[in-house]
Amino acid sequence: METKEELYKLCKEYVNKRLQTVEDIISSNQKALQSETKSSAGDKHETGRAMLQLEMEKAGQQLAGITQMKEVLARIDVKKTSKVARLGSLISTDKANYFLSISAGKLTAFGKDYFAISVVSPIGKLLLGKQIKDEVFFNGNKFKIEELS
Repeated sequence: METKEELYKLCKEYVNKRLQTVEDIISSNQKALQSETKSSAGDKHETGRAMLQLEMEKAGQQLAGITQMKEVLARIDVKKTSKVARLGSLISTDKANYFLSISAGKLTAFGKDYFAISVVSPIGKLLLGKQIKDEVFFNGNKFKIEELS
């Protein structure tokens, strides 16, 4: 159980770090937009403003993605176990270990590697609803579920 709690904590840290990065980008872009005065006329000025606007839109999209990740994490109860893979499940296969949560990549908890994956990712969709001893095929590889919590 403590492994799930640790992975959950690592996922939250991942989201918070991404949030801080995006907030820093937004803040610096806002400052840059404010410092671009209308007195510097011409195409170069307009191009600079347009590029900053694009960066702001991109940061806004990233912010929306982070908000979505926070919502997914809020729905996870790490104390709940299930015989069927679902959001919040810890899945050990003969090839790798997975935490069905958010797409946060490779995480290490207690000396063991896990992949934090979203339930809407290709491998996440395959694992969702599976049980111990079930097999899934992904990228030409066969994965057998050995443990589930």
